[in-house]
Amino acid sequence: MAVYVDFVKIEFRGYQWCHMLADSLQELHEFATLIEVDPRLFHRNASYPHYDITVQMREAALANGAIKATRKQIIDAAKKLKLELNQA
Repeated sequence: MAVYVDFVKIEFRGYQWCHMLADSLQELHEFATLIEVDPRLFHRNASYPHYDITVQMREAALANGAIKATRKQIIDAAKKLKLELNQA
């Protein structure tokens, strides 16, 4: 199992944001709790379930073992999470 972060740098409300995903929803939520990401940053109904995290949160994620993801890794994880969410 793994947690993945991209580095898209979306500008919003004075911050740069990116995405955090994982191989499972449980792992994603547990990791978000570990690095103290606000649960409100989870996007359940987006194109794919993910957390929006700031660049600073991304650094905390990487320091705690998250993987700098390629586009393919992000897409693969996104598909898994969406399937898992739809089966719940």
